[in-house]
Amino acid sequence: MPTALPALAARGAVAAALLLAVTACADNSPAASASSPSGRPQTPSRPASAASPDRNTAMNIQVTIDGQPVDATLNDHAVARDLASLLPLSLDLEDFHRTERIAYPPRRLGVSGAPAPAAPKAGDLAYYAPWGNLALFYRDGDSASADLIILGHIDDRDNERLANAERITIEAAP
Repeated sequence: MPTALPALAARGAVAAALLLAVTACADNSPAASASSPSGRPQTPSRPASAASPDRNTAMNIQVTIDGQPVDATLNDHAVARDLASLLPLSLDLEDFHRTERIAYPPRRLGVSGAPAPAAPKAGDLAYYAPWGNLALFYRDGDSASADLIILGHIDDRDNERLANAERITIEAAP
């Protein structure tokens, strides 16, 4: 796989995770389990709800990283709402390009109605459309890309913990 492909996959993974959180607000039914291309099981969690006032955010979510809950928000756009429809969602993460942790949701997200491209920042949850993966950035990304959709942001300043995260659960905020 070319070097650029893993980075793109990571970005897609983050975006998908964020979208799952937004969609959970709209649909509280659990999603079916799936496996990532690496063969790791991807298990749904609980649904998401309500909104927050950061980065055009429409929904507060809770992200649990390796057992530690963290507040997060999903942005208000169609792709993030599609992600929310998959919540709750639990995914195994793998490193990509020493910048992001990536995972594959149980299905690809719809990208119609995606916002304008923006450069990813540490803590961003994004979706990389070409690979269909969510990405959780623990370092700032290089530049904006139309293929990378920022879904929301995790309120965690511990970038080292994000860089070493192995499992993430995205669900509605309590």
